[in-house]
Amino acid sequence: MSDVSEDDNEISFRVKFLGRVEVVRPNGLQVLDEAAEILKTPDKYSPEKAAKKSKVHLFLSLSGIDILENKTKFLLYTCPLSTVSFCALLPSSPKVFGFVARHPAADMYHCYLFQSKKFSHVLVSVIGDAFRASKKEENTRGGRDLIVEALRHKNKVLQRENSELKRRLAGQPN
Repeated sequence: MSDVSEDDNEISFRVKFLGRVEVVRPNGLQVLDEAAEILKTPDKYSPEKAAKKSKVHLFLSLSGIDILENKTKFLLYTCPLSTVSFCALLPSSPKVFGFVARHPAADMYHCYLFQSKKFSHVLVSVIGDAFRASKKEENTRGGRDLIVEALRHKNKVLQRENSELKRRLAGQPN
């Protein structure tokens, strides 16, 4: 399986998920540094830390960023692009990148950190480009509902997964 796949309206990367941390500010390299330091400190009571360092698929489209667990394809997190406020490489470790997104239902921000040996710089650039394109498209189409777009995206991902599972099932002997 390749680390990158592309569709007409989305791109997918397989990366290592380091974790998600609540942060107090919506942007800045210091936010990434602080989040990385928090994730380095073990905490058995934190579900974000317990789930860290697993392989995930990072799906990026104009509607948002979806983080799916690699083996089960379980949706861990979804972030509409309108909630993303910052994305950058970690200055102390160029293979680590992250983005900050506002929680859609609460007045808080989370920093999501990932590691990729090959694609960190590319992902930072692609997420930035998608964010700008999303804003441009949102303005062009009159602010169409991003939740509907996110649901369409998830539906498309699930349909693709369903087709793949049907194909695998058809190839198995009874």
